[in-house]
Amino acid sequence: MALSVSGEFEIEASPEQVMAALVDVERIPEWSAVHKKVVVESRFDDGRPRTVRMTLAVLGVSDTQLAEHKWIDDEHMSWTLLESEKQKCQEGEYRLVPTSRGTSVQLTMAVEPKVWVPKSVLRQGQKQAVRLIRKGFTQFVLENYV
Repeated sequence: MALSVSGEFEIEASPEQVMAALVDVERIPEWSAVHKKVVVESRFDDGRPRTVRMTLAVLGVSDTQLAEHKWIDDEHMSWTLLESEKQKCQEGEYRLVPTSRGTSVQLTMAVEPKVWVPKSVLRQGQKQAVRLIRKGFTQFVLENYV
């Protein structure tokens, strides 16, 4: 069974600026230390990434994943894992909500590894991922899109 975690943070940037940073998936390694390589394998007609292959290293364990992305307007992006060496499933989404100061970013992720991992370890890893995304992604948006 997949374990889900969520987090919310605010960025002093417009939803359009935040979405532009999300669309720029090839640059994920600039703000996420676990992502070693990101390659867009296919795109939608509007140029947004559809299938994305990523090489990651977490706690000394490497994985190559293929995920399908979906884009709904300029306020919602989701992904679903298609292939992975280490995970049975993974789903996630970013929802962007305009605020008086910028954009509230709501992040949800659900992960199920192929091998048994204690729930407490998996939960701790997911919470750390949300903290790292909050810090790295916020900085990336502010330095490159504002």
